Amino acid sequence: MREIGKVFAEKFKDTGITKVVTIEASGIAPALYATEALDVPMIFAKKAKNITMNEGILTAEVYSFTKQVTSTVSIASKFLTPKDKVLIIDDFLANGQAAKGLIQIIEEAGAHVEAVGIVIEKSFQDGRALLEEASYPVVSLARLERFENGQVVFKEADI
Repeated sequence: MREIGKVFAEKFKDTGITKVVTIEASGIAPALYATEALDVPMIFAKKAKNITMNEGILTAEVYSFTKQVTSTVSIASKFLTPKDKVLIIDDFLANGQAAKGLIQIIEEAGAHVEAVGIVIEKSFQDGRALLEEASYPVVSLARLERFENGQVVFKEADI
């Protein structure tokens, strides 16, 4: 996992990233190692509502096609500023709804999304197209093209 973080850091080291944002829980590990290598803070969006925090919370609805549930993800607004250049890191990209929700929160805070870094992309789904059509660069370390005869067929990765 540390090597994954280093690969993302090398790719984005000259972009002026000030924060890395992810969603709990599976995105935390790759995001943490990317922040370690970039030497910037990490913020993770919570999926469960915190009953002690009601003010200054930015939220977005995120639908999981895998789990067939909608979650309200949230980040305290005090953690993002208009000066921030954000790298979103997540473990999987399928339909792009998690990244779309994070983008909504980040932009509501006035911060700028520099790119979306993905560990494994399901290229046969439309997440990449959704993000790129909205002008968000996507960098995936592994891209699954399809499943054939019980085997995974990969596309060329971005790095």
